[in-house]
Amino acid sequence: MSTANHQNPEHLNVITPAKIDWQTDDTGNMVPVSGEFGDVYFSHADGLAETRHVFLEHNQLPERLAHLAPKQCFTIAELGFGTGLNLLATWQLWRQLRETNPQLATARLHFITTEKFPIPLADLTQILALWGERAPELMAFIEPLLAAYPPLIAGCHRLSFSHDNLTIDMWFGDAAESLSKLALDHSNQHTPYIDAWFLDGFAPSCNSTLWADSIFAQMQRLSRPPTTAATYSCAGIVKRGLKQHGFQIKKVRGFGRKREMLTAIMIDTDSSDITSDNKSHEAKQQTTYSTFDHTVVIGAGVSGLLTAWSLANRGITVTLLDKSAPLAGASGNPRALLAPKMTPLHHVDEHLHTIGYLHSSRLYRKLNQTAVQLNTVPVLELTGALDLLIKANISTEQIADYPDEMATTLSHEQAQITSSLKEQDLSENLYLPQSGLVNPQALKNTILTHPLIHFQQLEVNEINETEQEVRIEGIDGNRNTVTMTADNVVICAAFESHQLDQRIFDCRKIRGQLSWFTPTPEQYAKLPKIPLKYSGYCTPFTAQTDDGQLNDVTEYSPQFLLGASFIRNDTDTDIREEEHQISRDKLINAIPEMASIIPADTSLWQGRAGIRTQTPDYHPIVGQLANSQRIWTMSAMGAKGYALAPICAEALADMMLGSFAPLSETMLARLSPNRTRLQTPLV
Repeated sequence: MSTANHQNPEHLNVITPAKIDWQTDDTGNMVPVSGEFGDVYFSHADGLAETRHVFLEHNQLPERLAHLAPKQCFTIAELGFGTGLNLLATWQLWRQLRETNPQLATARLHFITTEKFPIPLADLTQILALWGERAPELMAFIEPLLAAYPPLIAGCHRLSFSHDNLTIDMWFGDAAESLSKLALDHSNQHTPYIDAWFLDGFAPSCNSTLWADSIFAQMQRLSRPPTTAATYSCAGIVKRGLKQHGFQIKKVRGFGRKREMLTAIMIDTDSSDITSDNKSHEAKQQTTYSTFDHTVVIGAGVSGLLTAWSLANRGITVTLLDKSAPLAGASGNPRALLAPKMTPLHHVDEHLHTIGYLHSSRLYRKLNQTAVQLNTVPVLELTGALDLLIKANISTEQIADYPDEMATTLSHEQAQITSSLKEQDLSENLYLPQSGLVNPQALKNTILTHPLIHFQQLEVNEINETEQEVRIEGIDGNRNTVTMTADNVVICAAFESHQLDQRIFDCRKIRGQLSWFTPTPEQYAKLPKIPLKYSGYCTPFTAQTDDGQLNDVTEYSPQFLLGASFIRNDTDTDIREEEHQISRDKLINAIPEMASIIPADTSLWQGRAGIRTQTPDYHPIVGQLANSQRIWTMSAMGAKGYALAPICAEALADMMLGSFAPLSETMLARLSPNRTRLQTPLV
């Protein structure tokens, strides 16, 4: 990563990786020390025991977590992720409690952590290997954490461990700024709040920023009685900050040679009565969270599938409806290219395409593990992708700011070898090593194996909301009228969403036709080896089992895919010869050497046309409809559903359940169905 720009004010969002120094502690063990702050990350002799004493015991986590009600979510916020030791200890406790308390089967743990100087993966791997030796019981948590550890990019990275009902949100960047982005939606009847704080910054004498007034002000904003906090520090700045921001503090015995530490509890401003009795915690907490049992999701494209997945992983039963079949619409292409629309790095923390790409990539790789267990084809084929920067808003100089594992520029020679192009000028390029091809059919099959997701064919023609429920009426495949009720409805019906509820913006409709053909062995040898982006995109792929159910492809044989056309205000989905030609011309104009390789006769080509749904500001529509308590929408993904739907579905599920979303308050406002840009109809 280039560091030349770090002092430039516009690059304040660029993350500086932690510098790790290794020193010998007084027990003769090597310990990691922060190069920025000169303080140790942990005591090697008893760091884990200290974590358990300070943060777990003194936030009363063993008792409080054990007493969670079904479907209740407990939220911990940590200042200073460091080496992840607090998270690992918490995760271990949570798994132990879930094994011994059957009523926790549907309860959830949400761990939000901030870090301004995140440790690079190679260093973190080395540090946690020490803990793996010293505390082998942590290995079960170290491995999945390292596998999901995000690139060091500003903003929120959501890591989901649904097997443990655990969600981890890592906010990289300044802690006060990160906390200020956590949205409190007071229009929703269930506003999220933090249950327990781990105040684990380096000592105030080393790093005063994690103990500043702005931090305590955010703690006050995000907490409510009986939120607790714990810290190893008894410094005056810490005591004053907590007291002045609604917490009652108490000194208790510290760990090891530390005589004292602080615990705190937020108290009612109108009452100084305080108790640490866990029954009072339990009674208060059980009245403040949202729970419901059944949601109907209308539309089984990528938005509906991912919404169903996010809700089902939170213990909600989902009935997924579609007027014909899953992936029958624009989401059912043979392959989708997962490659972000890049932005200069200093915008990245508020750039939905980047946040969405990183999250989708993590999710699909995780689903690949599920596919292995189910003995089915992978959801994501990691191919890498090469962007020729023909239609890009980023230069090679700006690409250099990114961590190489996310985005880099190949030399002209490397780019030729990687792409197999021989004549194209490839000196300007963007290479995305984590990019790949999503198999929509494999994704659908994996999601529909979830025991809480039930698909039903139904053409919905009426939705009525009452205070207690939503009633849905429609016509099934046998032309019978069917009525069902649910606690909530999410409308994910692309451009038809507006027909189901007039409050959803009537979006721009853009027809896009993808084309593909079966190349001869001679053609295949000369075609690009990996996905290429230009003013369109092209890619080779090999059709897999079940691909033929959705599209006319020759299973188990190489195919070459290119497209897509872009026709405004056209909602027909017939396959058109002239659009095959448009996609061929677009490719040849961008890469002239393809003219002699791509067949000029397109009459044997196959295709699929879908209708993309686009808003005037190009952002999706995600959230609760105006003047409604139970009707939500997630739609208008444009051509980027496979990149954007996973993170948007997570945010929507969090809004519905009263949890903190992995998107900033600003971003959620940009996605709102009721935003100003959607008040004026398209002409």
